[in-house]
Amino acid sequence: METYFENYKRWLNEERLTDAERFELAQIRNDDNEIRMRFSSYLSFGTAGLRGTMKTGMNAMNVYTVAHATQGLASLICKEGRASDGVAIAYDCRNNSETFARTAASVLAAAKIRVYLFDALRPTPELSFALRTLGCVAGINITASHNPKQYNGYKAYWDDGAQLPPEHADTVSAEIAKLDIFRDVHLCDFDEAVRTGKITMIGKEIDEKYLSCVQAQSVNPGAVPAVADTLSIVYTPLHGTGYRLVPEILHRIGLKHLYCVESQMIIDGNFPTVQKPNPEYPEVFREGIEIANRVGSDLVIATDPDADRVGVMTRTPDGSFATITGNQMGALLMDYIITAYEETDSMPVGPYAVKSIVSSELAAKICAAHGVKMHNVLTGFKFIGEVIKNYEASGVPATFLLGFEESYGYLKGTYARDKDAVVASMLICEMTAYYKAKGMTLQDALDALFDRYGFCYETNVEIYMEGVDGPAKMAALMDGYRKKTPASIGGAPVVQFGDYQAQTLTDLPDGVATPTGLPRSNVLSFRLANGDVIIIRPSGTEPKIKFYFLLQSADRPSAEEKLSLYRTDLGV
Repeated sequence: METYFENYKRWLNEERLTDAERFELAQIRNDDNEIRMRFSSYLSFGTAGLRGTMKTGMNAMNVYTVAHATQGLASLICKEGRASDGVAIAYDCRNNSETFARTAASVLAAAKIRVYLFDALRPTPELSFALRTLGCVAGINITASHNPKQYNGYKAYWDDGAQLPPEHADTVSAEIAKLDIFRDVHLCDFDEAVRTGKITMIGKEIDEKYLSCVQAQSVNPGAVPAVADTLSIVYTPLHGTGYRLVPEILHRIGLKHLYCVESQMIIDGNFPTVQKPNPEYPEVFREGIEIANRVGSDLVIATDPDADRVGVMTRTPDGSFATITGNQMGALLMDYIITAYEETDSMPVGPYAVKSIVSSELAAKICAAHGVKMHNVLTGFKFIGEVIKNYEASGVPATFLLGFEESYGYLKGTYARDKDAVVASMLICEMTAYYKAKGMTLQDALDALFDRYGFCYETNVEIYMEGVDGPAKMAALMDGYRKKTPASIGGAPVVQFGDYQAQTLTDLPDGVATPTGLPRSNVLSFRLANGDVIIIRPSGTEPKIKFYFLLQSADRPSAEEKLSLYRTDLGV
């Protein structure tokens, strides 16, 4: 087995590298830590595909690792005998995304697999929609979602439109391990493949079908037109793929006064106006709020670079703007969708919703009050898609109302199997119009939910563990909690410990364990005697551990007091 330095020398002498790539590697010849980071191992391929910084090397995103992964995916597709079904490929605004997409297309075409490649950048959910519409066996999306500018990624999807199931991801990973990254990876000439029909360019025809399906998810089509003269909304795509389709869908549902943040409508993978293009962060709304204050807007909407997540800041009664968190928006949308159906006596048969285990229980309380079944799944929208798939396979009459995760991802409708900021933006606009007609802001609506169901406070804390030893540090932290479960946290007794790797929920102190009913996952949970829940999991896309705090309290100050005690006890 080659050492990391032998791998480095091999790459440095590889004839396929460009002069610029070889120069880049030559610059790190005396940096042992950087060489180890790049050449100790390949980027790990899992159900979320690949994600890493863009550099030359094995453990990074570049044309060679993208081609390597695609050759592994091609092996799976050929083993399944489905090369003729084809693969749909999309990409976002990031630096090198188009190059990586064309590289993947060239590998698949060389393997005699039919390819459908979008003619320009598109939202992630449209890739999910396109592969389902075209009857493809798989899909590839080149994106790093909301990560900083130095990152890029490779998401692989299967024929249901969701990201690869674990067994297929394992197969692809095993195939990649068999392949020499240079000698066993084959590409054809891209332009020649397009000319001969091996690669088909797709675009506006898919856009129209997609937008029609999105608009069909409206639950109150008259809401926006009823207040269109006075409703105004500010929108920013944060330099990304939502720049065209989000404004288009908002205009189609009747919005007259849409103000886009022009500096952030410019497609730019360097994200020059924000430090991180993440709609979870209030600072990305700064320019949008300035416009909102100037024009008297009710709402500012931001979508992330691949337009699968959406964040919102709403006008409050005192005229300022406040963040609606991902958990709060999930609850608001859940309540609005149910209310709209009930007010028109059109609740569909067998309504159900799905959320991740780290998301607010407020939405579950809303569902319980209205006879809607709520499913809890592991983090990852593929698990929400799996619930939809299982319902469809069962033949049981049922209707999917909403799926969401606390990380600002939402889906209504089954046309796609990934979170969709386009449909979410439409529903948020519609919901804002509904409450505006009642003289309410979204903040008023949220306060009304708290009055009805009790105050809920959710937040998370991220602990970054970067560097070569980062994975080992994360593993040690998780193993430490497994070996020594705290009896109490912040003075509150722990009454249940969940180890989702072992697939058990253990009641304390009697030690009785019951199955989680979910797939194995490196997640730990602590349910406290006061009803609060703390969940810990490593991120699947970044070198960090996330602590989720799902708290119930009389009000925000008392919740924040408890949070401070919990964080102090946990050392975060």
